[in-house]
Formats: sequence, C-alpha cells, structure tokens
Amino acid sequence: MFDKQVYTERRNRLRAKMGSGIILIPGNNDAPMNYTDNTYHFRQDSTFLYLFGLDMPGLFGVIDANTGNDALFGNDNSIEDIIWSGVKPSLSELAVSVGVKDTAPFKDLFVKVGKGSQAHFLPPYRADVKLLLEELLGIPTAYLEKHASMDLIHALVAMRSVKDDSEIAEIEVACETGYKMHVAAMKMAKPGVMEQEIAGTIEGIALAYGGGTAFPTILTQNGQTLHNHLHSFQLEKGRLMIVDAGAESNGHYASDFTRTIPVGGKFSQKQLEIYNIVLKANNTATALIKPGKTYLSIHLKIAEVITTELKELGLMKGDVKEAVASGAHALFMPHGLGHMMGLDVHDMENYGQIHVGYDDEVRPIDQFGTAYLRLGRKLQKGFVITNEPGLYFIPALIEKWYNEKINHAFINFDQARKYLDFGGIRLEDDILVTDTGARVLGKRIPINPDEVGSLQLQ
Repeated sequence: MFDKQVYTERRNRLRAKMGSGIILIPGNNDAPMNYTDNTYHFRQDSTFLYLFGLDMPGLFGVIDANTGNDALFGNDNSIEDIIWSGVKPSLSELAVSVGVKDTAPFKDLFVKVGKGSQAHFLPPYRADVKLLLEELLGIPTAYLEKHASMDLIHALVAMRSVKDDSEIAEIEVACETGYKMHVAAMKMAKPGVMEQEIAGTIEGIALAYGGGTAFPTILTQNGQTLHNHLHSFQLEKGRLMIVDAGAESNGHYASDFTRTIPVGGKFSQKQLEIYNIVLKANNTATALIKPGKTYLSIHLKIAEVITTELKELGLMKGDVKEAVASGAHALFMPHGLGHMMGLDVHDMENYGQIHVGYDDEVRPIDQFGTAYLRLGRKLQKGFVITNEPGLYFIPALIEKWYNEKINHAFINFDQARKYLDFGGIRLEDDILVTDTGARVLGKRIPINPDEVGSLQLQ
C-alpha cells in the first residue's frame, strides 16, 4: 500500500475530472470455491485498490463529486470474526490510513445512495456486485453495463494508463519474481519432466515472493494453442516448451513474460530459424516504441518483419506490404503485439478493452489476427505495455486456409505443411515507454538461443 496522500490525490483528480455526481467504487468480496466458508484466494478489485488501497473484502467506496467528501462503508469485526481471523483494524482506522474521514456501516450505503441518484459506476464483472448495484440503483442486472458511466471509464483510463514512479517500482518487483519463475522453468525443461511439475514450481515461486501469479500460467510443449493451460504432458526431447507466466507483487501489480525453451537444451536448425525471426521481431518492436507512435503502426511493422523473414525461409511469397495488408501473416501470428499492463495483467480491460486500447483517433482493424490487437492507440510516456510477437503452426488453421483458398498468393502451403508438428514460439517482455523510447522492465530474462539452452546444463 502506498502513502495515504497517493490515494487522496488520486480521488481528488478523479473528482475534478468528473465534476459532479456520486462515484461508486465497490470492493470485491470473498468468492466461494465449493461452499460458502471455503473461498478462493481473495483478490481485491483493481479500481478499488487504485483509489482506496485497502486489500480486504467487504468494503465499498464512495467519492462524492458534489460535496468533495469521500466515504468508506463496511462492518467492523464481530467477536466471531476475531475468533477465527484475529483482531484487525477498525473501519475508521482503515479509512484514516488511506486519507478518508467518513465511515459508516455497510447498510448505510443504501441511505447514501438512493434509487435515482446521479451515480457513476463501472461495468461490474462479479455477480454479487451486479446484484448489489441492482438493489442500490434499481437498474436490472441485464442493463447495468449499458448504464455504466462512460465519463468515469474515460477518466480512469486516462489516469491509470500513465504509471507514476511508485507504480513502476511495484511492477519491477513483480518482474523480479517473474525472472526467477522463468529461469527456474528453463532449468527444469528436460526430457521426462512433467509440465505440471514445472508449472507448480514456478507458481510456488510467485507465491513465495509476492501475491501469486498474475494470471493462469501457460506452460506447454503444445505451443500451437495460444492459451494452453493444460500441464498434463511429459516433456519430450526435441520439443519446444512455451512458458507464458507472470507474478503479482504484494501490491498487486503484474508482470507478464513469455519464453520458449528447447526441451533438452538444444534448438534444431529448423527451430532456430523460426526462433530467430521471433527474436528479431521482439527486438525491433522495442526499438520502435516511443511516445507519439501508435502501437497499431508498430504491430503492422512487426508483421512486415515477420513476413520478410518467412519469405526468406520459403514459407511466404509475394509483395510483403500486400501480404500484410491482406492479413496473410496472421496464419502464423494470429494475435496482437501486446496490451497495457499494471494492476491488471490486461490493465483496465474490465472497463471495456476498446476504451483502453483504442480511442477516437485510432480504431481497430477488423481483420483476422490484427483484430486481436488489444492496444492500438498512441503511446505516451509512462505507459507499461507488453511486447509479445510469436510464430505458430496450427494444423487446423493451415488446413482451413488451404481448403478455402485464403491468401494462396502469399503462402507456400507445401512448405507450411512441413511444420505441422512444430508447435509455436512466443517471446514477451514488459516495456516502459520513456521520454524518448522504451525500457525493458526488470532484468531481462535470458532470450538469446545459446543462453536459453545452456541453463539446462547448470
């Protein structure tokens, strides 16, 4: 948690941006795993953390832009709570620690916020919060997203997109843990080891050094499936293992890295050729990132880099710019270059991804592959983003495009079919946009081919 002045200043900035009305910031509650008293690990709502900083269930924040007052609603511990969970600070003590003067029992929230109030709220993503807002505001749950405040969304996106020094420091803590996780995975990627054993080890590191993983770990030798959360296979010599994993700091800021590791420590020539293309794409993207550039333009430039290199291998053909304009590269990279990162690994996307990644000036391209680019808008100093190009050989997609004669002018399908058992390669770093360019956050995880393979010999 930061100094209380940080949260006071954030709430004041938001109040000034909104001008009037009551701003509702619900915290999260415990979520039952399989019965009420057996709960999932608690994760506080990120907007609540950003504005009120308190990392515990049962709280609701109100920022009153009409009066200039802030209030926290919640209940003090009962004797039963103390017996099972110990003595904890009172609601008023918690409020003081984040610069809030007014507190009240949770039931008084219904007095403060009556039906018909000029209330600003974000699109809710948890069922219990939807039901609470329905009861507070008289808006049926099915219509809450429609009535969410666009002014509040835009104000918070503007504030949270640019990270201050204290936030960057927290992200670097998460990056340090991410480094430990990925190096451990590299050392364990030996024939005969179960994917589950490696996944369990690195998730344990995330818990040992912070708040756990920032998202469900992707760790698989079947990397042609982009979000493969299965860890049920035994590693085979000569295969490639993708590890897409990140940690949360204790302050809940995220890291998100991907590395691809040869099982047994040595890339084949075929694997090395594809790996070096992805590495070139990654390094080129970092060199291109700077304030004022759109991430959409950088994504498209990286698509040209990939297409040019795949032409050299005989996998693609024709004019590079025409191939990219046609979306032919997306057969091999059917996703975007990256996304915003901060308190959420996909930062603020609960507000609506379109509002975070795009604006009135830069709109998404509705084309397979590029349509999945989550961040396209103009970059600013203080943005923290991911840079994650990849190349994949997805048998079902290759066969679909071949049978439906999609982009035959740009793809050598006879060559592509020689890679049907290849899998995939992705390389991802976390990037801070600086005054003049970009900085890789944290100590860069080993990425050069010789460096990656040699770790298994240690």
